[in-house]
Amino acid sequence: MERLKREDGETIAYLARGGKPPGLVWLGGFKSDMTGTKAQALAQWAEREGRALVRFDYFGHGASSGDFRGGTISRWKADALAVIDTLTTGPQVLIGSSMGGWIALLAALARPERVASLLLIAPAADFTEDLMWAHLPEDAKRDIMEKGEWIWPTNYGEEPYPITRKLIENGRKNLILDGPIVLNVPVRILQGMQDPDVPWMHAIKTAERIEGDVTLTLIKNGDHRLSTPPDLARMLGALEGLLANIK
Repeated sequence: MERLKREDGETIAYLARGGKPPGLVWLGGFKSDMTGTKAQALAQWAEREGRALVRFDYFGHGASSGDFRGGTISRWKADALAVIDTLTTGPQVLIGSSMGGWIALLAALARPERVASLLLIAPAADFTEDLMWAHLPEDAKRDIMEKGEWIWPTNYGEEPYPITRKLIENGRKNLILDGPIVLNVPVRILQGMQDPDVPWMHAIKTAERIEGDVTLTLIKNGDHRLSTPPDLARMLGALEGLLANIK
């Protein structure tokens, strides 16, 4: 594991391997890290195929420095851009899971010349507003606005997640589903229909907003993680399909 130092002194932990282009960049989800099941499966595939790959932890996530409470969508987008700008060369395939799907879309819009295609897994674009704030009880919203945070119970970790006012307000500055998302690269989306966190209709809305070559695959019994062996095979198959069409 290596570290990329940011101007503010914080460091981004990452794992990188060289290989043939186009390279791959893994963008994980909210409160996840680069050692998850999908990221590991991708790393094993990249090693077998001799493909370049970078995976990393956002500020306040995993092995990277920083307090998670200080994290925002803008900060995590900046982390992704720093990784792309500093650790990769040439066109990249961005593979984003959950929140990473939102970050991947933002990164592709910011660096269109560096992105060859996108593979999005249960993409949670605009989740702070559409999937979180819109469904919070009034007492939780009040705590966020008046106390600065609310503790969100979760099924994905041992400890609940702090949801901060900073996260919600910054999220509103990064919303992208209120208009067309103009991308001139192929986009593939995998979405479970039994996903309690990112409803499949949200994935349809995301696909509708993206202009261009978009394919959405709905997995009838798929959950949010999409980490079963068949799900992983589907992810790698979609990736292989994208790579086969990149000149």
